[in-house]
Amino acid sequence: MSKIIKQKLPIWYWIIAAFALLWNALGIYKYLQHAYQTEAFKALYPDLETLTMVINTPDWVMAAFATAVFFGFLGSVALLLRTKWAKPLLLISLIGITIQLTYNLFISNALEVYGPGAIIMPMMVLVFGFVIFYLAKKAESKGWIL
Repeated sequence: MSKIIKQKLPIWYWIIAAFALLWNALGIYKYLQHAYQTEAFKALYPDLETLTMVINTPDWVMAAFATAVFFGFLGSVALLLRTKWAKPLLLISLIGITIQLTYNLFISNALEVYGPGAIIMPMMVLVFGFVIFYLAKKAESKGWIL
């Protein structure tokens, strides 16, 4: 019988994991607003051209968005519970982020509509996706998650 000893983790681990959970919960909220096209969502886009572009997001991009936020949320929960599922869940989330980012930057006309500001938030999402995936990878290698 093997003995599992849970190590005391650095405080920064818990801070990043908790922030990741909140970040992905906010992502789920944003996804649901977009998917159901709520009035609060529509109010974010004052001009009709921008609203039309956002509403007409292809289904495969919306699926990537859902994948990114739901798997990111589950991966964040797994980080907090210290389970080995964190790494594969966060990898799937990262793939969803990459697909969505590719569409937003290279296929849609978001850069024309929003200008250079269209790059900032997607890049933040990508960087944070890598950060929490790296945290899961590091936690697994250090034996912090089992």
